[in-house]
Parts: sequence; C-alpha cells; structure tokens
Amino acid sequence: MRLTAETKREIFKKHGSSEKNTGHSEAQVALFSHRINHLTGHLKANHKDFVTQRSLIRLVGKRRSLLDYLKHKDIERYRTIIKELNLRK
Repeated sequence: MRLTAETKREIFKKHGSSEKNTGHSEAQVALFSHRINHLTGHLKANHKDFVTQRSLIRLVGKRRSLLDYLKHKDIERYRTIIKELNLRK
C-alpha cells in the first residue's frame, strides 16, 4: 500500500490534533510506523533490495529518537502512542 496524501491526512487526523498539524510527535511516529510496515513487507518479498533495507534502518532510528524525545517530554503520551501502534517496548 503506497503512502498517498489521503493516507497521510488520515494518519495526522487520527494521531495529531488535526490533519494540518504534521509536526505533532505522535503523528510523526504513526507516519514512520506506517512506512516501516510497508518497507518490511517489501523486504520480505525482495530480500536483496539493500537500498530499501538501509532506508528501513534509518526510519527505525528516526522513530526511535522521536519516541525517546516523547518519553522524556511526556511519559503518558509515550505510553498511549506505544499502545495504539502496538509497538514493542
């Protein structure tokens, strides 16, 4: 499933305060999680695609740093987003 503008708006509307607020930490984590899930599925079918593998590793790092920021800023928001997105931690 490709990331379209409609999908982005839906993610930002659900996890951000509005669909225009793209800077909200929870919205960014949700967007990264959606992209990570898509790339993981792609790599299962194309295991020799090393460029995608590198992109996936970078995205996971970005998501991890945003989650660390959120954890230090507001632990309740961190716990909520972890539970909503079914992330291990």
